[in-house]
Amino acid sequence: MLDRSFGTHDGSFHSDEVTACAILLLVGRIDRGKILRTREPKALEACEYVCDVGGIYDPGSKRFDHHQADYRGELSSAGMVWLYLKDQGTIDEQTYQFFNRSLILGVDAHDNGRVVYETGHCSFSQIVSNFVPVIYDAPPSVQNEAFFQALDFVLGHLQRLLERFNYIRECRQKVADAMAEKKKFLLFEEPMPWIDNFFDLGGEAHPALFVVMPSGGHWKLRAIPPNNEDRMNMRMPLPETWAGLQDIELKKATKISGAIFCHKGKFISVWETKEDALKALDVVLQGRS
Repeated sequence: MLDRSFGTHDGSFHSDEVTACAILLLVGRIDRGKILRTREPKALEACEYVCDVGGIYDPGSKRFDHHQADYRGELSSAGMVWLYLKDQGTIDEQTYQFFNRSLILGVDAHDNGRVVYETGHCSFSQIVSNFVPVIYDAPPSVQNEAFFQALDFVLGHLQRLLERFNYIRECRQKVADAMAEKKKFLLFEEPMPWIDNFFDLGGEAHPALFVVMPSGGHWKLRAIPPNNEDRMNMRMPLPETWAGLQDIELKKATKISGAIFCHKGKFISVWETKEDALKALDVVLQGRS
């Protein structure tokens, strides 16, 4: 067996095996120069990891296929590899869940036909599929070049997700400190990712309705959603009379000189200073708009 090698099928490719390969590169389990695309059984037997081909799902032997009739689960090779790394202790539970919510569950669902296609919507898996050569009978060299282009794209995305997640974790204590005050709003003196930490720390039962935080040289007043899965809704919207207004019109409606903008969706507004944002918050909480 060739250590740190990866085998998958040749020909057309999909997001699940590309993502599985990228995951193993991300955590340093395989080498790029030892990636083999083939359906030749003996060649695959020599690989340390085999994904999306071979008809075997056995994490113990590092085989991750989901096409065989006796596999009844909902994972694709991407989800299988990701679960394996958690079980091996390479990633912790929080990292596992963050990547699942951000990407992996969608890749698995797409590859297993559990998605509903919407006109005009392009998923991550569809973007990866767009790397496949346009010509159906493209020669192997062209197919392989396209695979590695897709792999670089997916690996870059994973690296950025990991950087984002690490930054979210760095901010966790600051979010916890803001939550400890048990007020109807969270106040942050610096911009930071708060929503994942908020709900991971029990935010669904927290009384906060809004977040006040600096943003792009100004300050924003943002409504908090009811839970982590329903981020498009709000516990309490901003006033209807503010919706879609900006500058002079919003200043007149709010009687706050530092008013800049209120989204027509009533979930976020922008103000010149922290004091302006807090004045706006007081108006909303007191129902004086």
